[in-house]
Amino acid sequence: MPRDLTKLPAFNEDGELHVVIESPRGSGVDLGSFEYGKALPIGLTYPYDWGFVPGTKAEDGDPLDALVLTDVPSFPGVVIACRPLGMLQLDQKSEKKKGRERNDRLVAVPIQAKRFEEIEDPDDFSNRLREELERFFLNTTFFSAKDPRVLGWKGPKYAEKKVRQAMNRKR
Repeated sequence: MPRDLTKLPAFNEDGELHVVIESPRGSGVDLGSFEYGKALPIGLTYPYDWGFVPGTKAEDGDPLDALVLTDVPSFPGVVIACRPLGMLQLDQKSEKKKGRERNDRLVAVPIQAKRFEEIEDPDDFSNRLREELERFFLNTTFFSAKDPRVLGWKGPKYAEKKVRQAMNRKR
């Protein structure tokens, strides 16, 4: 029986963040709701699992996007209990109105991920990892008119605040 995964709560009973995986690590296609969506430009694949936080509505009207730093790829439709590490702040040209709009990206790790247990904040990332994630998100829109810009990184408290704002927007 199909289930609308967007209706799951954003947090489980233990206060852990739910992330529904759409495109596993190494995928080249954003599967959206498990249908073919837009393909990434040639040569790009998702560096980690890509999904959304259920029970949320981001400023763009979709569920809040999330990149989950996984050791190995999971599968579309898998729900992973995570802890938020922070947000990569981005803005881009709006397709719906004049001016620019925010398109921040939540970065999280699975609760069970031992490799990342000492990472608490984007400041704990190597410079190389931060730069690679920034470049990945900029490159995903290379052939669009969005003209994205990196504004910086914020930590886990900011990320949780943004998740709660997106939960309120959904209500």
